[in-house]
Amino acid sequence: MNSENIKKAEEILKEETGELREFRPHERLIFDTIAVGWAFFQLALASFLILNSTYVRAIHLAFAMALVFLSIPFFKKPKRVLRFLSVTDKIPLIDYIFAILGVVSALYIVIDYNGIAMRAGSPLPRDVIFGLLLIVVLLEATRRSIGPALSFIAIVFSLYAFFGPYMPDVLAYKGVTLTKYVNQLSLSTEGIYGIPLGVSASIVYLFVLLGSMLDRAGAGKFFIDLAVSLLGKYKGGPAKAAIVSSALTGLVSGSSIANIVTTGTFTIPLMKSVGYPAKKAAATEVAASTDGQLMPPIMGAAAFIIAEYVNVPYIEVVKAAAIPAFVSYFALFFVTHLEASKLGLKGLPKEQLPDFKKTLRNGLHYLIPIGMLVYELVVLRHSPELAAFRAIIVLAVIIFIQEFVKFKRGENDHWLKSAISIIKSGFVGGSRNMISVALATASAGIIVGLVNTGIGSMITEIVENLAQGNIFLLLVITAIASLLLGMGLPTTATYIVMASLTAPIIVEVGASYGFFVPLMAAHLFCFYFGILADDTPPVGLASYAAAALADSEPIPTGLQGFLYDMRTAIIPFMFVFNPDLILHQVYSWPLGILIFVMAVFAAFAFTSVIQGWLITKNKWFEIPFLLVAALILFNPEILLHYLPLGPEYKYYMYIPGLALFFLVLIEQKLREKLV
Repeated sequence: MNSENIKKAEEILKEETGELREFRPHERLIFDTIAVGWAFFQLALASFLILNSTYVRAIHLAFAMALVFLSIPFFKKPKRVLRFLSVTDKIPLIDYIFAILGVVSALYIVIDYNGIAMRAGSPLPRDVIFGLLLIVVLLEATRRSIGPALSFIAIVFSLYAFFGPYMPDVLAYKGVTLTKYVNQLSLSTEGIYGIPLGVSASIVYLFVLLGSMLDRAGAGKFFIDLAVSLLGKYKGGPAKAAIVSSALTGLVSGSSIANIVTTGTFTIPLMKSVGYPAKKAAATEVAASTDGQLMPPIMGAAAFIIAEYVNVPYIEVVKAAAIPAFVSYFALFFVTHLEASKLGLKGLPKEQLPDFKKTLRNGLHYLIPIGMLVYELVVLRHSPELAAFRAIIVLAVIIFIQEFVKFKRGENDHWLKSAISIIKSGFVGGSRNMISVALATASAGIIVGLVNTGIGSMITEIVENLAQGNIFLLLVITAIASLLLGMGLPTTATYIVMASLTAPIIVEVGASYGFFVPLMAAHLFCFYFGILADDTPPVGLASYAAAALADSEPIPTGLQGFLYDMRTAIIPFMFVFNPDLILHQVYSWPLGILIFVMAVFAAFAFTSVIQGWLITKNKWFEIPFLLVAALILFNPEILLHYLPLGPEYKYYMYIPGLALFFLVLIEQKLREKLV
């Protein structure tokens, strides 16, 4: 692969992760000390340190504020005017000042906690000043970290909160005073220090840290080699290997772009080598990498926030997300198979494949902490933070053993020093990866806090009027809004904003028209479309990173990736109308497996329509059969509306759906033989 292409992709990744500054030695020491300190603080919380939840959230935010101002300049691109604001070869004095202001404003609620609690609702002028300072500095930190979109939205909501009383009747809202604004957002747990930041501080950091340590230890390369050794020989093998390696790497990267740069550097050239066009190779990697956040048991940060909002254990979110996630990946496998069939492609020759047994033997130890995590979450039903903490401890021990074994083989000179270096690198990487998550959840808290002042009920009324009581139209509006928001926001922030505004409305509108929508389904709906926004043209940065690696055009790559993602976009609509797909009130393993298998066939039927191919090229008259088959297999209850049968016959309706799918399959098979 062209080194220039890799460099372009890495630059996109650096912009996302904030690795823009080249530190001098003493600056590197300052940054690393704060980053490692953050890691130790979070590990202490999960083991022996007990603090008030507000203290935890404030300290968590203070660490993020310090790191973002030290690592990301005011302007990311060099400027002729005010050049000192875009310095990347050192940390200028102004950014030290910003870092100090960020830390002090974030910790103000800790410093005067008892005083603020005693005068709740009646803040002193000093409280208002520090509260406003926190909001301003936080919005600037968020702008530097994840771009201007979330800060802009928070400012719009803030302006609306003040000017609401002067708006036209349809938009009129009682508004807030400056005192109420600051008290709600900065001096309570209703705004910045709310649930999203709490989840980031208590749970998400540990999972991101685990992923960073796995990556530094070498798990990323192991996952790629394992996937290629297993699937590389089959038709379109490199694309199928890209899907599996991206799903596995999604466990450790926490970022679509990081996933693409990690796996795509290897898998995209392999796909091109067997005949995939550059655009389709890049689009396959994009589709696989964005879906990495869907995969249980370690989903994106938003999944933990879903558990808090819906008030269920995290394992219930994993259970609900399991069928949709696996159906989405099975469907993507099918997409790559269809593309390989259309292009007449084969797999990789045997000599290009890593040896499966050797690969598995050399990297089997990386599966131990992941297995430990799953065991803790699923079998022992421990809290996510305890499960992640124990997995991190196990991984740290494994790293020491791994480096000692390498020392015995002569692969390093100082095994202890090497192990400590890997763990330290994992700590720094974990803290760096958490900057954007912590700031996104804190800034999204501004919007959530303002929604709770009364804006939410007004927005609910507007959205209900737009949807005209039609649940399907409401879902379309939510999906489009999520995609548009997600172009400028990370998945977590998109989910928080959309879930705060629309998830309750989806449930309420459904109920008012006699249609039951579980709250979990409404939240997962917002979550899915927040993820899909990662590769939505024209902004999707994931598409730009993959296009740089494949040497293809970003916009066509994004469009192709979005076409592949259509098989995922249909699933949220289906589980809203058929909660069986999220295993709502499904407690039987055989029934759960039946629902999953039928959903896979449904996804195959729908994907065949989108791709225009099943066994061979589709004829126009086959498309209605495939669409009806997909609809029935996703939601068998729909047939009961047209047949004089009771609800006990619901699952028998899978039979006509399967019959339609296999009818088209057999017809195409016969037609292929006659050609």
